[in-house]
Amino acid sequence: MGIQKDTVKFNVGGRIFQTTATTIANAGRDSFFGALFDDNWDLRQQQQQPNSRQEFFIDRNPDCFAVLLDLLRTGDLYIPSNVPERLLYREAMFYGLTDHVRSAKWGPFDGNRLKLSRSVTGRAPGDGTAIRAGPDGGCCVAHGSMVHVFDWMLEEHPPINLDYQRVNDIGWINAENVLISACERLGKGDGGMGLFSSSTGDLRHKFNVVHDDQIKSFTAGALGFSPDYKIFASCKGRSNEYGIGVWDQVTGKQMDFFYESPGWYLGDADKLQWLNGSNCLLVATLFPRKDNCYISLLDFREKRMVWSWSDIGAPLTIDEKRVRDAIAMEECNSICVVNEYDDLGFIDLRINGGSVRWSSRSRLLKGKLPDEPCYPKLALHNGQLFSSMNDCISVFCGPDWVLTSRLRRSYGGSICNFSIGGDRLFALHSEENVFDVWETPPLPVI
Repeated sequence: MGIQKDTVKFNVGGRIFQTTATTIANAGRDSFFGALFDDNWDLRQQQQQPNSRQEFFIDRNPDCFAVLLDLLRTGDLYIPSNVPERLLYREAMFYGLTDHVRSAKWGPFDGNRLKLSRSVTGRAPGDGTAIRAGPDGGCCVAHGSMVHVFDWMLEEHPPINLDYQRVNDIGWINAENVLISACERLGKGDGGMGLFSSSTGDLRHKFNVVHDDQIKSFTAGALGFSPDYKIFASCKGRSNEYGIGVWDQVTGKQMDFFYESPGWYLGDADKLQWLNGSNCLLVATLFPRKDNCYISLLDFREKRMVWSWSDIGAPLTIDEKRVRDAIAMEECNSICVVNEYDDLGFIDLRINGGSVRWSSRSRLLKGKLPDEPCYPKLALHNGQLFSSMNDCISVFCGPDWVLTSRLRRSYGGSICNFSIGGDRLFALHSEENVFDVWETPPLPVI
């Protein structure tokens, strides 16, 4: 980029700021300042009036402008005590510098460098159902029939109330839209799935299940998404509409339905995960929802189950190592599972119906177990494996998945759910109705 060294003057709310075109160009083409430059990053004003040193007037807050201008100069963010953070974030949105502010506040995600940023107390009664990280650093939290949505500034938007329909799962379509699956209320003809505005809470679309050319009332459970804009959901109808439904994310129309075969539970699935490499959907129905555990890979192109595993008939050890969560790891050709003792296990995807190779770590756990322990959850992000157990989250790295760090705080009770996205980790606690926000500190500016 051949950026010139011309100075630029701004009059922001009556205060004069002088900087260089190079500094302003750091804001990027899509920012407020991008319109000041031509395609060669030369100032348009200097082209039109070569001898002019006219200042640009901007009717905005000058204190916030000073902070943001210093961010463009140095890459470092310092917020003085006289500048409220929310006001600065609002001004950053006006100038198109939100990504700059976020990058300065927290760095690229690394599970081994995470630090507790803050804890947010919820307002809904009862235990939390799920927490899901948004693509822009926000999150949404389900409590009973309510979903609370927070933006990246952790400012809460109007809540989504499903009128006593229990929320089973939630997922982000994009930063503006949240997908919610819920239980059917008998006699009401509602339930299923709905697309809601993340900013207003308004219902934008209701997804239907069609069976024998008739729209059916159903309960939607676990949700999954694929890169080609497909939505997957476990479904339970009143007759034989049990299985996995598929919808087009753009049109909202049902595209397919994979009916469960006898003795294999798809409509009660706890987890759905799309596998890009094999173009298959992982479906996991786990204990204690069912007495046994069922994990399978579904190929919707061939309409068949291409891989399956179950613990039916498998001898249990004295520890009763029941699978509580599962996640596919395509690069390792395996599925990682976890039991209630925080033991990790691995199932070979190249062998249909193979056994679990357990890696016991339960002896490493110290301290008294809580009165109501939560079932462990798994997540895989940027080559790091995360496993929650009671009040902490363990991080595993390397080809042998060695324990490298643990995330824990002193109050809030057991972690019932956690989610990673927008370079943040969100952990939902069961007892104090609170969620934690973990961030990776930015690397020092040299």
